Amino acid sequence: MTEQQLLRDSNIEPTSDIIAKGLGTANGAYLQFTENLKNHDIQVDWRYYKDGASWLGKALYKWTTARGTEKEITVFWLSIWDGFFKVSIFVPEKARADALSLSAGDEIKKMIEDAKQMGKLKFFPLVFDLRSTELFDGIDTLIEFKKNIK
Repeated sequence: MTEQQLLRDSNIEPTSDIIAKGLGTANGAYLQFTENLKNHDIQVDWRYYKDGASWLGKALYKWTTARGTEKEITVFWLSIWDGFFKVSIFVPEKARADALSLSAGDEIKKMIEDAKQMGKLKFFPLVFDLRSTELFDGIDTLIEFKKNIK
């Protein structure tokens, strides 16, 4: 069975009902994941991207500097697939050693070690296919880590 990305129609915005239908049994984990983003002050902005021909959730962390400047960073990307959702975190190569020192669990540490830098971009991807809450603690650790990379 091939994995199929959903939310491909630019005219159909992703609602909670549409997402729930696509995720099936993984919807409970998705709802828990998105609810938990409030603890990280992260908002997901859904947009249709023509280059990938799909709707993606851009997870943004926004803050105001001491001088009053509004700043934001993309912490991760969210996509909906048939029966699961993907969380894609792009970590700067210069932060790999720091990422390896996190207490994010052995499976995530192995992902960090094995991740290949993306061509000329100075980032490496950590992509999680999520059907359950199993890796949420480690992903929470990575989210906080990514928010604080300057």
